Parts: sequence; structure tokens; C-alpha cells
Amino acid sequence: MGYIYPGRVWLDTEGNRIHAHGGSILCVGSTFYWYGENKEKTLPHSGIWHNGVNLYSSSDLCAWKREGTIVFPSAKESDPLHPTRIMDRPHILYNDRTKKYVLWVKFAGTKQDKSDWSCQFMGVAQADTIHGPFEMAKYIHPLGMNSGDFDLVKDENTGKAYIYFERVHSELICADLTDDYMDVTGNYTRHFNYQAPPFVREAPCFFMRKGKKYLLTSGTTGYFPNPSEVAVADEYHGPWEVLGDPCVGDTDKNSFCSQFSSVFKHPFKKDLYIALGDRWLTDLPADMPNFWDAVTGKVPVDYDFNAHTEQNTSKADYVWLPIQFDGQGKPTLKFTEQWSPDDYE
Repeated sequence: MGYIYPGRVWLDTEGNRIHAHGGSILCVGSTFYWYGENKEKTLPHSGIWHNGVNLYSSSDLCAWKREGTIVFPSAKESDPLHPTRIMDRPHILYNDRTKKYVLWVKFAGTKQDKSDWSCQFMGVAQADTIHGPFEMAKYIHPLGMNSGDFDLVKDENTGKAYIYFERVHSELICADLTDDYMDVTGNYTRHFNYQAPPFVREAPCFFMRKGKKYLLTSGTTGYFPNPSEVAVADEYHGPWEVLGDPCVGDTDKNSFCSQFSSVFKHPFKKDLYIALGDRWLTDLPADMPNFWDAVTGKVPVDYDFNAHTEQNTSKADYVWLPIQFDGQGKPTLKFTEQWSPDDYE
């Protein structure tokens, strides 16, 4: 029986730290594929944001073999894929009609200012297999908007697909994808308009259970963790009803010191949904105030959170937790030191 240990260093089958951050899992046949950002070179003051997108495979979600790089960094400084440029949160869908794997990824920055968060856009690529490599076919501002964190959703019954993305920094957008999943159609709806960070919702994670649609999101506080929020709807385009913070016993109000990037429904288990989270900062002092305390006025507004960490994301870990559902169907998350997918039917 294999186990998952939330918050601990996770090594691959060769004994190396797993680097698949801000990503998700896709099941192909009986094999699970986990993909995400390679942060191995993102040392403090290095100027490096990423080293491409990695792919890992597993038969049990516990032991992972590194398959290689599926999105390679570019040597050109003007290329959005240059390691010093901001590249986040790859998501992949398989298109049954085109027989292609389609990957979207978030970028930020301009040629003049590679760290300019005010300019955020998407890159779209496709490949014949999950192993790629994926080469960018286009760069777009979906619907002409600056687009931040996102999730891709495919209706397995109809094949229709959607994207949920943060419109920087104001609201969450649900937009229909074209039949080939390479663009948006122009049909969209607006949700969770909070005007400004940290209340604006980002890192949307979509999942569906018993006909109900759910969105798990976080606030906008950079790499510093904050409380999660879950909402429910009957349709992809809402309207959405906010159910509140799903994290039970999270006394520090920081989503167990993590940020969730996606929710994976185990295809071979009756009711196993896994919230996949990143613990971006692993060196936060135990006595440091919670970031949310500054928002609510419990600590001075000029408190310097960055003075307490080097934000070394090359040491980022993972917090994967099974989602539980109460009698009313509300999703809840409880932290556990270890758990096994084999414990579920």
C-alpha cells in the first residue's frame, strides 16, 4: 500500500525532489500523469522563475517516475518561455475529436519588463501524446482580457470545454472553448467581482460531483498562503453560491499553509476527489503573523512579510488532501499526516 504524506518532501523513484508545481493530473489508460512547473532552479535572487514543465507517471498516485520535460524553457530572453519570465499553472485537456493533447499555460510580463504582472496572457500548445513536447502555437489575451490563474474543464459527456480564469485583478471569468480547445469562442460570464486583491479569487479548481459544479479558489496574496473558499453551482456558467472556507481545523487560516491548484477525481474510485496543493513557502517562521491578519487589521499594514522568508520556491512541497462531503454535500478538507488512495473503494 502506498501513502501520500502532505507537506513532506516528495521524492521521485530516482530519489530526486519532484518538481511539478501548479499543475494537475491526467489519467491515460491506467496510468496517472502529473505535470507542473519545474522550480528546481528558482533560488532566491537567481532571477529564475521556472525551468519548463515536467511530467511524471504513476500507477498508484504515490510513487512517481520522472518522464521528462514536456514544455522546454527558451534561451531567447524575449521569449515568454525564457526562465526569467513568469510562466505558471499548466493545464492539459485531451480533445477526442482532434486526437490532440492541448496545453494552456499562464504568462506574465512584457519584453521591456519581464516581471510586469499587469500584463498577463495565455500560451496555447498541442501535442500528439501526453509526453509532448508541447510547442506554443499561439499567445492570446482571451476575450481581450489580462488573464491570470486558471483551470480547464471538459464535459466528458459532450466533449465541450471551458476555461475559468482570473481577470487581473478583478473577477473570475468562465468562457467557452472552441471545438479544438485552442481558443475561446467569445461566450463568457463574470463571477466573484471583488474589485481588488487580496479578495479577488485566483487559483480556480473546478470539479463536479452528483451533477453539482464546484469551484475551490484562493485569495490573491502572492506566494503567502490565505484561506480557501468553495462555491457551488448547477451550471458551468453559474450562478455560484459561496459555501465558505472548506478547510476544517485550519486555525491559522492559511489552507494548511498551501494553495490548491486543481482537484483530481480518481477515475477508478467511487468517491475520491483529491485537492492538489502547493506549499510554496516552507521556511515561514512559526511566530510570523498570518498574511490575512494584515488584511483584517490584526497586524500593522506596513508589516514586512518578505523580511521573514527568502521565498525559495525550489524547496516548495505539496499538500494533497482527500475531499470529504458533509450531509448537505459541502466539500470539506482536513489535514492528515498521511493517507492512502487504497483506503477508498
